[in-house]
Amino acid sequence: MATKLNKKSLAQARRLIKDGKVQRDTRDDWSEHAPSAEQENKFIEKNGFAEFSHWHLGLDPDASDGTKGSVTFPFGDFKKVHRCAIVSLESRAAQHGHDDIAAAAKKLLEEIDAE
Repeated sequence: MATKLNKKSLAQARRLIKDGKVQRDTRDDWSEHAPSAEQENKFIEKNGFAEFSHWHLGLDPDASDGTKGSVTFPFGDFKKVHRCAIVSLESRAAQHGHDDIAAAAKKLLEEIDAE
């Protein structure tokens, strides 16, 4: 089954953007700004996997629930939405045929750029 749009995460991203919690960086910055595996593990330990999943626009229904492999397309650093992450995930989602995720990312970019 194809990766699905995580609607709870999309709602969280929109709230963060509305609240001004956005890092307006450039596309290539995400490789440096993305949380490390250690940072992800610490976040999960402190906040739980459900909260971790809210930072990813994709859900893989074929992966085991509660695993990092079950969430895809991260968009932030657990504090802010990163514009560079949205740009990157929009491109990857479109390349792999996840049209609903790519469309959601495009709308998020529009919201960020409208601010």
